[in-house]
Amino acid sequence: MLGGTTEASALAAMLAARGDAAVLSYAGRVASPKVQPIPTRVGGFGGVEGLATYLSDHGVTHLVDATHPFAARMSANAVLAAARTGVAHIALTRPAWVPVAGDRWIRVTDIEAAVAALAGPPQRVMLALGRLHVDAFSVQPQHAYLLRFVDTPDRPPGLPRHHLVIDRGPFDVEGDRRLMEAHGIEVVVCKNAGGTGADAKLHAARALGLRVIMIDRPVLPARLEVHAPAAVLRWIDHGADRGV
Repeated sequence: MLGGTTEASALAAMLAARGDAAVLSYAGRVASPKVQPIPTRVGGFGGVEGLATYLSDHGVTHLVDATHPFAARMSANAVLAAARTGVAHIALTRPAWVPVAGDRWIRVTDIEAAVAALAGPPQRVMLALGRLHVDAFSVQPQHAYLLRFVDTPDRPPGLPRHHLVIDRGPFDVEGDRRLMEAHGIEVVVCKNAGGTGADAKLHAARALGLRVIMIDRPVLPARLEVHAPAAVLRWIDHGADRGV
């Protein structure tokens, strides 16, 4: 299983309870990943070829992609490696968020478009993106940025005006609302991660009437997708095939 999400952890617990032989692979983006009830590995595979070699060498029969919806390269590699090795493949992902009454979304296609959308007078901006893409916003140095990371970074973020919070979710609506109010946030920037594990910031932004710059999901190759760990178990138990 390619993991790192809440759904991956839930599936790992189910697999362990059944006694299934399974390994959970982390990308290595978090310094202290959650302890799991099944064996884990950390780090990349070396592209499609590396992943295909790993699947073959370890006799893998089922590949579950439970990575973040924005792990586009890993997900694409999983599709190709599974097809190349004849391994049954499924994606455990979250339904995308959709705007509801009261939302003030500005939808953009990628990080670059989100950066461009912040052109203009100084604002107080919450970057709810993790640490990977923060430095891209240094070209909009006029804003005061609120950042929230899981781990303390090795070096300070490359933003001249920022406040960094180190915290690990899940977060609740009231907590996010208090955080936004305390920092006078005017706009929130986030990826459409989907699901319910990270949507507190959207409820808080809606309650406060804030604008949200929402980055749409990347386009991925065709694949079989489910939205619940139990659906993966049913797929495993009832003749998982290798098509989409």
